[in-house]
Formats: sequence, C-alpha cells, structure tokens
Amino acid sequence: MKIHPVIIAGGSGTRFWPLSRKSRPKQFLPLGSSRPLIVDTALRLQPLARVSDCYVVCGKAHAAAVRRLLPKVPASQVLVEPVARNTAPAIGLAAAVIAQRDPGGVLAILPSDHHVANAPAFRQALADAAGYAQQGALVALAVAPTRAETGYGYVQLGARLGPGPGHRVRAFVEKPDLARAKRYLAGGKHVWNAGIFVFRADTILSAIALHLPELARGLDALAAHVGKRSFAGALARIFPTLPNISIDYGVLEKAKNIVVVPSAFGWSDVGSFAALPEVRSADDAGNVLGGLALPIDAQGCVILGQTHRPLAVVGVRELVVIDAGDAVLVCPKSKAQEVRKVVDALGARNLKRFL
Repeated sequence: MKIHPVIIAGGSGTRFWPLSRKSRPKQFLPLGSSRPLIVDTALRLQPLARVSDCYVVCGKAHAAAVRRLLPKVPASQVLVEPVARNTAPAIGLAAAVIAQRDPGGVLAILPSDHHVANAPAFRQALADAAGYAQQGALVALAVAPTRAETGYGYVQLGARLGPGPGHRVRAFVEKPDLARAKRYLAGGKHVWNAGIFVFRADTILSAIALHLPELARGLDALAAHVGKRSFAGALARIFPTLPNISIDYGVLEKAKNIVVVPSAFGWSDVGSFAALPEVRSADDAGNVLGGLALPIDAQGCVILGQTHRPLAVVGVRELVVIDAGDAVLVCPKSKAQEVRKVVDALGARNLKRFL
C-alpha cells in the first residue's frame, strides 16, 4: 500500500508574532526542534513514506520557502494555491492531482505546523488509519485528551470496530466551555480532533461530490488539466471561484463512512507561545529559553532572544518575552492567544514592515 502524504501549509501563524511574519509563518519556525515544523512533519513519516512521496499545498508567498526547505519534494508535487480557500479546496486539489496518478491511493492529510513527540507511535496510527481507508472509510486521527482543553474541537467516540483501534463517530463537537471540557475529560468518550485525516483519493472526491457539489464541479474542471501545460492557467482561473470551507464542516461532519482512530503520540498543535513548554525542554524553574536569554528569579516563562545580545528577565512569573531583532513582545502566558491582536493593530496603523 502506497501512502501519499499531503502537507497542508497555508497557515499564517499570527499568534507567533514577532517571530512569525507573512513571509515566514509558523510552519517555517523551529519551534519543536532545531528544524522548522514543516521539515519535522515530512521527516517523521520515514520509513512509512519518503519525503519525495510528499505533496505540499501552500500559498504563492511561501512556495519558494517550501521548495528550499523540502528540496526532495518534486516541484510538480508543490501545489500552489492562487488564493487561500480553507482546507476543503486544498485537500480536494491534492486529491484531484493524486487521483490522476493513483485513484485508489491513500492520502494522509497532515497539518504542517504540529509537533509529534513519539514518531513511531504516530506512524503506527497512520498505518492503522490507512487500513480503514483502504476499505473505503474517511478516517480521522484523534488524540486522547490530557487536560480540559477549551481551544480544541472534540470527537465523541461511538462503537469500536472489531479488534482494531478504530471507532465509529458519534458526533463532532465544537470547542466546549470549561465545564463541558472537564466532563469530556472525565468521561473518557471524547478525544481531541487533531486535524489529521486519511482516506483514498477516490473516496474523498466522491464525498466532496455528495456534500460539496460546487467544489466538486471546480475540481472536475481542474482535473481535466492535471499533467498538462494548461494546468497552471486553469488553477489560476478556477481555484479562486471555489467555496471557502473547511473539510470538517463541509464533508466529515456530514459523512456516514467516518472512522476515528484514537491515538497517543505526544501531539501538540503548538497553538501559541504558551504551548512551547509542551514541546521544548525547560530549565529547573520551568522557563523555556532561546538565544542569549538570562532569566533571573524568573519562573514559568518563555524567553526567546537573539544570539548576539542578552535578553534579561528579572523577578517575573509566567511571562512570554520575545526579541525578534526588529520587534519585541511581552505578555502574560495566559494572554498568548491574543498576540494576533498585535498583528491586527500593526495592520491598522499601516506598519507593514513588521507584518
């Protein structure tokens, strides 16, 4: 069985300003290791799939960076969206291209900006999911919750499918309030939706045709140009007309042939600076440090400085302090999700050089 990894790399990562910018979004930052997140995403697949097997869906502004960071991915497998159109068109584009080469091929849809601590367990979960996908299922990898998280969507598990790890899906659940999140954690019937999906190319295209017929018509029109010199022009003309909708809302929450594979592989979506202690080692005081960071009587902080000048932080608790060279961020860890408001404020003041 051949697995075609599809890395979705269209995010902007505004919660990581000032390290992330329009030209270098979150997936290009070395947040979980010494390598950019997108490189870790491709490398952790080996030997289940080679880097050269990967497809990457990205925007025009980031295509050159993708090709530079992942030189083993063939140029024809870097699919450049003319405009951002959410995950359903991005996944549909990849499925339409791959279906021309391998209609029954299994796609593994992978966000480019997540962290996985246990790569062997992750590959095993993908292999398990691919087994269900070969049988015609749309498979979602889900993660056993470790806390009452209000920032993630959940999946309510249904009946188990025989001796394997797969379950039917009882319901997809939106981000809950804290009280419900605590009930989900205690009940053991809900898992986090990790945004990682596995299905055959023909299966997802059939599901799109059923649930998103407007998108299907556009993909059919594009498919007629795959492998031809006319493809780039057709993509530029057709893709901007496709509906802007996620694969979750548009297809998976409506489909009947859904299987969820609960897993535990040390997953984090690295959603903000406050999440870095989940993916990087800390000092004895719980500080995550980078560059010439100098914590003095500091506890539970994220302090990322430059390599050529000290960043001293004295007598503080639970702060995020980031020196990006041309901009500085200071905020409580509890407010790290609100960093995107800085990007909005810079845009409103027309300070484009800092975006």
